[in-house]
Amino acid sequence: MDKPADYNTGRKGLSIRKNRQKGIIIIGFLYMTLLFLVVLAKLSSAIVINSVDSPTLKPGEEGQIRIEIKNIFSDDAQDITLSLDFKNLQFIPIGSSEQSTNEITSDDEETFTYVIKASQDIKPGDYEIPYTLQYTLNDKQSSRTGTMGIKVESSPDLSFSASTDNPIIGQQGKITLKVVNAGLSEAKFVSLKILPQGFTLLSQSEDYIGTINSDDFSSTTFNVIFNKENERLNAIVQYKDFDNNDIIENIDLPIIVYTQEQAIQLGLIKKSNFSLYIGLLIVLVLIIIFWRMIKKRRRLRKSMNKE
Repeated sequence: MDKPADYNTGRKGLSIRKNRQKGIIIIGFLYMTLLFLVVLAKLSSAIVINSVDSPTLKPGEEGQIRIEIKNIFSDDAQDITLSLDFKNLQFIPIGSSEQSTNEITSDDEETFTYVIKASQDIKPGDYEIPYTLQYTLNDKQSSRTGTMGIKVESSPDLSFSASTDNPIIGQQGKITLKVVNAGLSEAKFVSLKILPQGFTLLSQSEDYIGTINSDDFSSTTFNVIFNKENERLNAIVQYKDFDNNDIIENIDLPIIVYTQEQAIQLGLIKKSNFSLYIGLLIVLVLIIIFWRMIKKRRRLRKSMNKE
């Protein structure tokens, strides 16, 4: 037996009303959850680190860290203390590592300043300093921890010197270029290009050295023929510093080159005896010729006397 049409319509209407009620309940639950999370976030973050102004230090250098703390809650906060932890770090606080204030009112901020010094032997790099923030809000003590970043940088300090082997005009010799890094950070991807002047280059004009660590050196040698007296070594050195910036340095160093006569006087080479040997040989030939001529005359005289 078929059911009346108004019966089916009533069932559909009841189903729609139930679905609407379920939707309203779900939306209400989500809204309350979101509201709870917002309130919880405010309660847990009532006092926040609003900004950090930290310096970029060099080894042995002092600097100031400025930290701004803000109260984003609607109530005043009391007994706010911020402590920096330098344990196992190569930083030294100049003065206290802890700053405090009695109160920070709602939507207000307070700036704490710390003076620190990087140790002389600290390596360049990025460091994290742990901190602990403590405060009282509505008679409830709260504490939170975190880290703040600080950067230590240093540039390579390269110096150059040149030495020679057999520096005599017209002869083959060598030029050695020594690169010393007296800085506190390494010089990376070091390459060198020599610019011939006053000598003929027999080897390649460029050489890749690589990394020169702090308090270290590297040398490269070029084979040459010296053409002029007392010329200069011109070269270009290119490398990257700690921040991977390209650095180019021009080298202009004096080179002492001797003439043949100067080299003989200084004992760098021995004087050639070739001309002396030629002179002696000529004298010996003349003596032999003169002796044969005398011998021939004697024979002629003897033959004439016999006749």
